[in-house]
Amino acid sequence: MRFLASLRASETRLTKRMASWDSVWARGLLPPVQDAAEHTKLWWAAAAVMTAGGGWRGSRAAASGIAGMLVAQVLANGVAKQLIERRRPPKEWFPHEEVEERPDSSSFPSGHTAAAVAFTAAVAPTLPWAGAALAVPAALVAVERVHDGAHYPSDVVAGAAIGLASAALVRAAPRMLVRHLG
Repeated sequence: MRFLASLRASETRLTKRMASWDSVWARGLLPPVQDAAEHTKLWWAAAAVMTAGGGWRGSRAAASGIAGMLVAQVLANGVAKQLIERRRPPKEWFPHEEVEERPDSSSFPSGHTAAAVAFTAAVAPTLPWAGAALAVPAALVAVERVHDGAHYPSDVVAGAAIGLASAALVRAAPRMLVRHLG
């Protein structure tokens, strides 16, 4: 019990600290990241670029990324958010206006983070350079979700875990299907 209370208190402190982070870097970079990640626009754009300029490997990576992202969204938003009801962090913790634009759904897990990590992790085995490049905006999406008051850090960690599991499932599905049918 004491461990959980300590963990909860640590998460509260971390959330408040991230919420009060007021640097030129955060003010300049995080809002555009949020806009690009909204409705998965950033990941669809990355898939289009990989398909257009990456040949068959680019198309394969894009397809894996999209599939991973879709699986992650179903698991995070369609399953986990329905099973676990968690309120968003209190608005009073956030000194900026972005806190007013957060969703009404459950805070747990972060669907944005799940989609970002799934897309990136599914792309990386086929196009390592693209996976490395996409890891930066994926990490920024996770930071932005806490900074703007939409999530607690544990929501983002759970979203990332769902994203990694979704990418692994998408990457393993063809082999499992062949093995099952063969």
